Amino acid sequence: MSNSTATAELDVALEKYRTELTGYCYRMLGSSFEAEDAVQDTLVRAWRSYDKFEGRSSLRSWLYRIATNVCLDMLSAGNKRARPMDLSESTPLARAALAPRPDNTWLEPVPDARVLPTVEDPAEAAVAKESVRLAFMAALQQLPPKQRAVLILREVLAWKANEVAELLGTTVASVNSALQRARATLAEQQQSGAAADVSDPLDEEQQKLLERYVAAFEGYDMTALTALLHEDAIMTMPPFDLWLVGHEDIAGFMTTIGSACEGSRLFPVQVNGLPGFAQYKPDPDTGGWSPWSIQVLEISDGRLTGFHFFLDTKRWFPLFDLPLHLEAKADEAEEGA
Repeated sequence: MSNSTATAELDVALEKYRTELTGYCYRMLGSSFEAEDAVQDTLVRAWRSYDKFEGRSSLRSWLYRIATNVCLDMLSAGNKRARPMDLSESTPLARAALAPRPDNTWLEPVPDARVLPTVEDPAEAAVAKESVRLAFMAALQQLPPKQRAVLILREVLAWKANEVAELLGTTVASVNSALQRARATLAEQQQSGAAADVSDPLDEEQQKLLERYVAAFEGYDMTALTALLHEDAIMTMPPFDLWLVGHEDIAGFMTTIGSACEGSRLFPVQVNGLPGFAQYKPDPDTGGWSPWSIQVLEISDGRLTGFHFFLDTKRWFPLFDLPLHLEAKADEAEEGA
């Protein structure tokens, strides 16, 4: 076999693991962009040191060992990604102000396709989706890095304790102890916030709820919109640290500070194992629409419990393979004339 053929085969063998490794690194780091960087670093390291890989473990296990070390190195600075409600109290509308924080503060959204490999087992697919939802990801960020790795490997990826111990260079007893502590921390986190209750695929009631949401948002009908919200619904807008709770403040914000969103168009996206939308708002300069946010929706008991607007569109829209401008159609331009 020629060197070029062997190199091409190795590239194919490594590339096969990109999506699942990106999912693993995303859960570890809380950042879609850092996860992609970590995976690229992992694959480069694996490629360069493949001649030292002696096959004592599977290629997959070896790659996870490298990826874990890459992530632990990246986490050594101690930064924990968060949602606005993890950092401050909610703000009443009367005191609402849009104060941004640096990008590395925030838990980032991610397209499902980049982190959820295709699997045939519906139960396995459901666990994978649940493990990238925003609330679970935020809880993971509260764990020390090694506990985070243990919990993801054991609970999400279903590795055996001895496999995790070998990967981390520790004992089974140490892995079991770390898992127990991680579970306890997660249980406390999950008690403090409502979990998203989203079926996979969406059931008929949830699908109708989303259709009503799109109609209400695009029509900017606050009466219709608030009818879909849980009374304690939460609205967030990273990179701003402001977050709002309840019908009155959310509707009040959208008709005052957020009034430029009137006339928006929504397009469905699959994001963090949850329903979401790419929001384009009217662009008065071009007559078309400009990207404004990636919306991630949380549903529980037939109502929207959270909707999260990620506003850094120059980063998010290319990640979701979305255009950075929508042209006005001829008939729409004539209507506005």
